[in-house]
Amino acid sequence: MFDTLSHQIKDSEKIVFVTGAGISKESGIPTFRDKDGLWRKYDPMQLATIDAFYKNPSLVWEWYQERLANVLTAKPNPGHLAIAELERHKEVIVLTQNIDGLHQRAGSKIVLELHGSLVRIKCTVCNFIDQFSIPFEILPPKCRCGNILRPDVVWFGEKLPHLVWGEAMSHAINCDLMIIVGTSLEVSPANTLPLYAKQNGAVLIEINPEKTRMSSSMDLSINETSAKALPRLISLIQK
Repeated sequence: MFDTLSHQIKDSEKIVFVTGAGISKESGIPTFRDKDGLWRKYDPMQLATIDAFYKNPSLVWEWYQERLANVLTAKPNPGHLAIAELERHKEVIVLTQNIDGLHQRAGSKIVLELHGSLVRIKCTVCNFIDQFSIPFEILPPKCRCGNILRPDVVWFGEKLPHLVWGEAMSHAINCDLMIIVGTSLEVSPANTLPLYAKQNGAVLIEINPEKTRMSSSMDLSINETSAKALPRLISLIQK
């Protein structure tokens, strides 16, 4: 099927990647919804909502600091590196649902973090925001204004950052090729991005070990891991 799309793909001037937890799985970062995913072991309503945070902020912080430690020891895998390499040849935008920062560490320049970042903190009241990479000794940590700090991530029930989402939709509408990598496309509104691209004539390629709810809408669906499939696909795009 790639042969029938090869000219469209190779001639694409603007390529948008939509990435999910699957692309980071081979870097040792657990996914959420597969058979070994985090939500099989933990209740998201106890750890990933604003109500849970205010009910027990120390517990939520302990969990996020444990995840941060995992993220900081992880390294970008061939999937991340292949996307960054493509930027040397094409205009590439990464729209990621991941909060691990591995795309940036791989060298990708334009990365829109739809769900925030695990390596940022923000105040629950004032406008303070900052990077952090070492555990807090006292939980929950406090802002200099005296209020509680929280991870700068989007929890269940919260809206995506308005400016980030607006920019993401604009890129989806204006791309020639969208490559959807390692996401089940279950989470809204990120799962609408392929629809925006499709409605405006973009070619859609999906890379995921398992079929998703939108596989039938793809121009090409590759049922492999991103670390295996992306380097091969991108080498074809570059030819």
